[in-house]
Amino acid sequence: MAIVKTSSKGQIVIPAEIRKKLGIEPGQKVNLSLENDKAVIVPLPKDPIKALRGILKGRPSMTKALLDDRKKEIELDKKIHS
Repeated sequence: MAIVKTSSKGQIVIPAEIRKKLGIEPGQKVNLSLENDKAVIVPLPKDPIKALRGILKGRPSMTKALLDDRKKEIELDKKIHS
């Protein structure tokens, strides 16, 4: 456990050992949140687009669902107007 002191501006320094374990590099952004009255620091990805690539893989395709719905609407419209 590391004990750090806050500056007059509320800033803290994350000790090198913790930065190294979390992979935090100089200038990198981190997310600071509260969980059960504790501060939690999570490093943000350097390239958020690249980090999200593939996140929806294996999920149903919204495009396919929309195209299927549209096909059903067209068929229903043909039946009504025939």
